[in-house]
Amino acid sequence: MTSMKSRMLAGEPYLADDPELIADHLRALRLMERVNTSSVDDPDGRRAALAELLGELGEETGIRPPFYCDYGYNIRIGPRSFVNYHAVFLDVAPITLGADVQVGPNVQLLTPTHPVEPEARRAKWEAAKPITIGDNVWLGGGAIVLAGVSVGENTVVGAGAVVTRDLPANVVAVGNPARPVREIN
Repeated sequence: MTSMKSRMLAGEPYLADDPELIADHLRALRLMERVNTSSVDDPDGRRAALAELLGELGEETGIRPPFYCDYGYNIRIGPRSFVNYHAVFLDVAPITLGADVQVGPNVQLLTPTHPVEPEARRAKWEAAKPITIGDNVWLGGGAIVLAGVSVGENTVVGAGAVVTRDLPANVVAVGNPARPVREIN
């Protein structure tokens, strides 16, 4: 029988209250506590906790606490990227940020999905789709990126935008739902 973790990682429906997934989430909670309560005078300690929490943490990448995630191991952040305060990365599926990405405060990257059908939702089934953020993207404060979305390189997502569909490279996108409003040369 396939484990719930295997189902989750394969993008198939799974139950989040599976004991293995609960243990993984508790691990992430403990590491987030270390990150989020780390002293300003101990940047090396914070970075060590982040490196243990995340699947990949690029060189010269900074994350300001508080930072929240589900598991951590599905998050990969490239070099020289920056994640500002109060980021929420729900990493039921992979979340990948390229190099030189700027993430404003209160940004949410949300990979989980839930069934529309009431019985399946009541039974606590979930699924997820990956999120990919290209190199040199800027996600403005309060932006929300939903499951299954890719944002192309050099794109700017305006503050408060809700990204429900893929965005191409080299555009400025704003609104709910986010739409490109101009190209970037």
